Amino acid sequence: MKKKYNKITVLQNSITITPDDFISLTDMLKSKDGDFFISDWLRNRNTVEYLGIWEKIHNPDFNYGEFAIIKSKAGLNSYKISVKEWVAKTNAIGLTAKAGRYGGTYAHKDIAFEFGMWISAEFKIYLVKEFQRLKDEEQKQLGWDIKRNLAKINYRIHTDAIKENLIPQNLSNKQISFIYANEADVLNVALFGKTAKQWRDDNPKEKGNIRDYANVSQLVCLANLENLNAVFINDGLSQSERLIKLNHIAISQMKILLQNNSSNLLSNKNEGKDEKL
Repeated sequence: MKKKYNKITVLQNSITITPDDFISLTDMLKSKDGDFFISDWLRNRNTVEYLGIWEKIHNPDFNYGEFAIIKSKAGLNSYKISVKEWVAKTNAIGLTAKAGRYGGTYAHKDIAFEFGMWISAEFKIYLVKEFQRLKDEEQKQLGWDIKRNLAKINYRIHTDAIKENLIPQNLSNKQISFIYANEADVLNVALFGKTAKQWRDDNPKEKGNIRDYANVSQLVCLANLENLNAVFINDGLSQSERLIKLNHIAISQMKILLQNNSSNLLSNKNEGKDEKL
């Protein structure tokens, strides 16, 4: 999947962030009072020294000869250099000029934060805060995606075992769906202590299903149960035998998982449910 550009708002200004976490200096400059240009910042000796150190750490192909020439001229009233010239002469990677829909000058977040200080101390503080908030949200979403994908992968293994061993030939789609749902509830009862329908009846205002409200520990356990149930099905165990085995395994695994993770179970509505497992 192609990653998208993001936007954050800093002191009422929309700031563009690339998929690789480069921040638009062009957008940031709108918060600077007066007529200033990025080249004004780039000609500053302190800026040039900072950029040189950053490139030394991150860029093995940095051109130190050209950098030394630029550094010797930095700060002089007669000297100016553009971002494109800086990149072309030094082979720098921390700054870049983009064209097109998201055109403008972009900088690696480390450099963008320093640029934010040039605008104002207040701007830099809010920039860092909003950037971190964005990263936190991305991590939450990534964690959820991983959990859901894990469940989907194991669900496929599980349903394939059901299809090969439990579903007779020439069943209608409705009958097949019933068998799948019935087997899914074997896992639901083993882990959560109730079927999907019982959970919906207990939580009529909630959207989604019982598994959407599972925490990380429960999803890890569920993934393990799905694999084990597929093995039990292939071994020819009856549904009642599998339910008993899976329930005992769920109890054992959740005790271990919860020792390392104090997360609540599905929701406060289900407090005490782990005692039933």
